[in-house]
Amino acid sequence: MPKLRHYDNEGTARFVTFGCYRNIPGLTHDLAKRLFLEELDRTREKHGFRLLAYVVMPEHVHLVLHPPDGMPLGLVVREMKSCSARRYFARERNGRTGEKRVFWQKRCYDHNCRTPETTIEKIRYCHNNPVQRGLVSEPGDWIWSSYNCYHGVEDVPLMVDKYEM
Repeated sequence: MPKLRHYDNEGTARFVTFGCYRNIPGLTHDLAKRLFLEELDRTREKHGFRLLAYVVMPEHVHLVLHPPDGMPLGLVVREMKSCSARRYFARERNGRTGEKRVFWQKRCYDHNCRTPETTIEKIRYCHNNPVQRGLVSEPGDWIWSSYNCYHGVEDVPLMVDKYEM
C-alpha cells in the first residue's frame, strides 16, 4: 500500500476522516462515542490544536481541526484512535484477556482547507452528515456533532473552538 502524504505545515484547517475497522459500526453505543470524544478533547489539550467541528457517525468520524504548524497530524490521530480503542476495550472486556481486538482502520484521510469557504463547507458537511445518512431529520437532532455548539446549545458532549461563519 502506498504511503499517504500529509502536509503538516500549511497553516490551514484540516478535514480529517477515519473509520472503524472493516466499516463495522463500532460507534453505535453511547459509551463508545463518549470515550472517543473524551480522547479527542484530551488530545486537543495535549497537542494544542483547535477543534472547529466534529461528527461521530456509527462507523466513522469526521473532524475539522486547525493544528499548529508542524504538528504531525497522522501521529496525533493515531494516538487519539489508539487511546480511545484501548479505553473502550478495557470497559467491554469484563475480565477476558488475550483477545486481539481492532477498533479503527489503520489510516485516515485528511484534506487541507486552503480557504475560509472550504473550511465552512467541511464544517457544514460534518453537521449535515447524519441527515444525509437518514439518521435524523434535522442536524440539531444528532447530539454527536458540533452543530448544536454553533447554535447556542451549551449542554453538548464536547464544545468546539467556533469558526466564524
